[in-house]
Amino acid sequence: MTSLHDIARTHLPADLAERWLALLRPGAQLAKATGDDAIAGRLGGLPALPEGEAWPVWPGHGPLSFVAGVDCSVIPGRALDIPLPADGSLLFFYFDGQIDAGDAYVSPGEPDTWAGARLVYVPAGTPVTERAVPEGLDAYPEVPLTVRVEPTAPDVWHPVMRSALPKDALDDGWPEDFTDALYDHSSGSGHQIGGHADPVQNPVEHEVAHGILGGSVAWDDPRVAEEAERWVLLAQFDTDDDADMMWGDCGTLYWLIRPQDLADRRFDRAVATMQCC
Repeated sequence: MTSLHDIARTHLPADLAERWLALLRPGAQLAKATGDDAIAGRLGGLPALPEGEAWPVWPGHGPLSFVAGVDCSVIPGRALDIPLPADGSLLFFYFDGQIDAGDAYVSPGEPDTWAGARLVYVPAGTPVTERAVPEGLDAYPEVPLTVRVEPTAPDVWHPVMRSALPKDALDDGWPEDFTDALYDHSSGSGHQIGGHADPVQNPVEHEVAHGILGGSVAWDDPRVAEEAERWVLLAQFDTDDDADMMWGDCGTLYWLIRPQDLADRRFDRAVATMQCC
């Protein structure tokens, strides 16, 4: 497959190509493991929670579904540009509509719904117990995941594009052959740790920033773009046939966090959102 570096240098003026390439960030791509692949995590199955910790619940709605678990010791964290823990596990839970046929949903713009997504960090050496699925839920089929680090590109509407690239280059529009080549390069959102999010619609950083600032703030308020640049992708999990996962209409789940909160292991401050077609 043609690399992002080749695409930029083939279809963009030299100066613009180098400035755009400087915005690439390494992401840990997660894909179904086969053969002797190292196992970096898994979709679905049953989570191993710390002893004494209850299964995550959205008060007033019901238990969350277990989406994925990631082994931080296998993720090449030093190759990423976010302060991912060097060991331990990250467990991702989401209220997926099994309980209420999809009536309730999680939205960054509605803080009362944030309890519908939960991220649990289990430090290495913590005594854990595999938990059965609560009544009313079905576990997703387990799919082992392997990992490889690849460069990731920002969405064309990502706020970093406005702050790092010439205004005239953005206002005049990207060359069509460049955008076509980027589209051909992408295989969809996929599962990923770190790097630039691959949004189904508009930048997920904007969604989170707008929600953090409050619904009364206009989307084009400069504060939204400023706040958006303070958030990074922690993880995204795509619709996956093998795991029988469908997020909306072929959508993707995203968890974002501020880098300092990640460094401080304040996973309770992560914010989740979902985008679909």
